[in-house]
Amino acid sequence: MMADKPARRMIAIGSGKGGVGKSTLTANLAVALAQLGHKVGVVDADIYGPSQPRLLAKEDERPEAVDNKLIPLVSPHGVKVLSMGHLVKQGKALAWRGPMAGGALGQLVEADWGDCDLLLIDLPPGTGDVQLSMLQKHKPDGAVLVSTPQDLALIDAARAGQLFDQGEIPIIGLVENMAGYVCPHCGEASDPFGSGGVEAAAARLELPFLGRIPLTMSIRQDSDAGQPPALHDSEAGEHFRAIARKLVDWLQSETSPA
Repeated sequence: MMADKPARRMIAIGSGKGGVGKSTLTANLAVALAQLGHKVGVVDADIYGPSQPRLLAKEDERPEAVDNKLIPLVSPHGVKVLSMGHLVKQGKALAWRGPMAGGALGQLVEADWGDCDLLLIDLPPGTGDVQLSMLQKHKPDGAVLVSTPQDLALIDAARAGQLFDQGEIPIIGLVENMAGYVCPHCGEASDPFGSGGVEAAAARLELPFLGRIPLTMSIRQDSDAGQPPALHDSEAGEHFRAIARKLVDWLQSETSPA
């Protein structure tokens, strides 16, 4: 029986602040990792603001349950996904206290993920009940922190990093999102959220810097359409694929004999 059970790894994607593109990063990393040969599942643990149904083109669908376990939905991009957005009516506000949110997370993580060898956990922002439940009951193998270069976002990302440290979860590295904007009309480059802050923070904390994702119209449009840029042979897609390759390197280094 144990021979049939895949050796499944979990990577948490976290941030201290909302609106930094954590869900978009998660969806694109999942697609890129699937392209690299992994069987990937995405747990949308952002209980109060689930985004993965839209990002992975699985809106308006509900998962079935067999033997009291949810069966993840399979996105058209070859990635399995489960989200609170699949279990409640679209647009309905969730007024849940911490224990209920933690219980919902357990249902998603403990679903029948089949042959998935890698789960990406799209965590909500902050350091609340859902994060604590994840650390205590479903300890991830590693964590990726995402932030914009803005100082305020970096302060909150550092708090998220401290939570993973307290839970003895290795931090795989940091990703800088919304890093620079090139005007599509005049071609002028600007940095509305600052520049290089996450890379500098990674160096200061002696953590790997995994890469940066630019602020582009194409990423926003493709994400809203349920077509993650990592699907395409484009400059935007390559940014995500480069980070995915670093995650694969980390996974391989963690499984290699000493």
